[in-house]
Amino acid sequence: MKLGGLFNFAAGATLTLAASTVAVSAQEVLRFGHVYEASTPYHAAMVNAADLLKAKTEGRYTMEVFPASQLGKETALNEALSLGTVDAIYTGVAFLGQSYGPISISDYPFTMRSYDHWKAYVNSDLFAEMAGAYKDISGNTIAAMTYYGARHVTSNKPILQPSDMDGLKIRTPNAAAYQMFPKATGANPTPMAFAEVYLALQQGVVDAQENPLPTIQFKKFYEVQSNINLTGHITNSLAVVVSPVTLAKMGADGPLFLEALVEAASATSDEIVQSEAALVDWFREQGVTVNEVDRKPFMDAVAPLLSGNDVPWDAEVFARLQSIEE
Repeated sequence: MKLGGLFNFAAGATLTLAASTVAVSAQEVLRFGHVYEASTPYHAAMVNAADLLKAKTEGRYTMEVFPASQLGKETALNEALSLGTVDAIYTGVAFLGQSYGPISISDYPFTMRSYDHWKAYVNSDLFAEMAGAYKDISGNTIAAMTYYGARHVTSNKPILQPSDMDGLKIRTPNAAAYQMFPKATGANPTPMAFAEVYLALQQGVVDAQENPLPTIQFKKFYEVQSNINLTGHITNSLAVVVSPVTLAKMGADGPLFLEALVEAASATSDEIVQSEAALVDWFREQGVTVNEVDRKPFMDAVAPLLSGNDVPWDAEVFARLQSIEE
């Protein structure tokens, strides 16, 4: 009797343990990689997306977010996405353009008139068509777009007109979209990984860099550059991109993953716009010289380069973009 009772108890415990093991193994942890600091709103948005994913899938999936190039630099992250070794990433549209050229148009200088123009564009038929073409070629799905900010040049001297850029060794990402503005104004674009920029500025390896104000703040570039020049030459985006391998294995939970990413990313753009408005005064309080810039001469320098055979879009795409109303 006692032996039978012990057997029944042990069998029940074994079944309970087995059920628990199945429950634990049923939960999958996805990996999201990006190059930005953990203190940024971009990172916070994806941490929120992890919570939303867990709730939407009733615990079947959650997501771990790896900031600050922990899973690799941006080129490596894009490669890992295609292989499925990373499930989702943030990446710039210039990197998307390496698969489908026309989608990089919004990362070229002065193609976007304003934040409102950018918002209208990412919700337009034109962008939907380009996102579809990118997916057809790469297999990757663009889940959401986040406003990254207007890019400005930092330096150790005022940059008030194109001639002030002449000969300036300026760090840029390794993509043609970011190199057009320096080339048009006589500077020397110097591709360099994002994680290496602070030290390169500090040591004088490069003279300048260009990024949005929130990035200049969280990467502390203002500590090693005396001037922020409000060139606003690119209205920048971050794409939230998901691996086809991930969506295939998730099955019916895949759309729930996309929903979580969209919901989490949607609030970030407005937060960035608000921070841009406040940061000019904040930088001045830190003793940084913030220079207002007449952008028209810079726009005039770039304009001839936005048409012709050297850009990855045709005249019809450019005209459709410019016809989008804010």
